[in-house]
Amino acid sequence: MTYLTAEQIAKQAEGLEGRSNIACINRLYRRQDESHLFPINGEFDATERAIRKAREYARANGAVYGLEYAYMLDGLLSEIVNAE
Repeated sequence: MTYLTAEQIAKQAEGLEGRSNIACINRLYRRQDESHLFPINGEFDATERAIRKAREYARANGAVYGLEYAYMLDGLLSEIVNAE
């Protein structure tokens, strides 16, 4: 499997606007998620946790799109994985 960087993921969602942009980025991150291979307490889905945190951020501060959103998910994923 080829893993896409945040930049590559954002580029694939480039032609989409608003919620469609976010949905495409979420889909691409979910597609390459492998956190199920390294469960903690029998359950661990880093990508879904990161997406939920990004939604919380958007509710409090306004939505971000494109590369900024992909970088946000990337950073949140790193925090989640390294914290566990």
